[in-house]
Amino acid sequence: MAAQKDQQKDAEAEGLSAATLLPKLIPSGVGREWLERRRATIRPWGTFVDQNRFSRPRNLGELCQRLVRNVEYYQSNYVFVFLGLIVYCVVTSPMLLVALAVFFGACYILYLRTLQSKLVLFGREVSPAHQYALAGGVSFPFFWLAGAGSAVFWVLGATLVLIGSHAAFHHIEPAEGEELQMEPV
Repeated sequence: MAAQKDQQKDAEAEGLSAATLLPKLIPSGVGREWLERRRATIRPWGTFVDQNRFSRPRNLGELCQRLVRNVEYYQSNYVFVFLGLIVYCVVTSPMLLVALAVFFGACYILYLRTLQSKLVLFGREVSPAHQYALAGGVSFPFFWLAGAGSAVFWVLGATLVLIGSHAAFHHIEPAEGEELQMEPV
């Protein structure tokens, strides 16, 4: 923990902090704090993809141990792998880009509309939550035509395969005191 704080202080001294590197579009709040924590705890990508550290586990116990330790150790790296797969899926699907543009366009129009005046429909005031639900309902056919459901399951499957295989085959050096432990006979 102290090493992470020292690294963060060194980065801030150089003018690079997580707060300055985050996009200005992300509002301050829980999401921004979570992303800052993920960025602060990211492990070096060189050790993450080092081919010399990959090996086949000897038995099922070692496989389970590697899975647990790697998911804990590389958790932030795995989050960014997941986000990269989402970006790849959206960028490579033009219809999904159109569906997202329709949805965010409708949300933006509703946002501008609520700044001017409240929306009244059939004599009743429509809440912002209902307005955004209406935007989702309007854009739902576009998402369906774009295959958004299959894109979600592709991202989940690809994430499980990539992260699972990395966690299973990547060997982390034992921490201090771990290498002296004996296995029960």
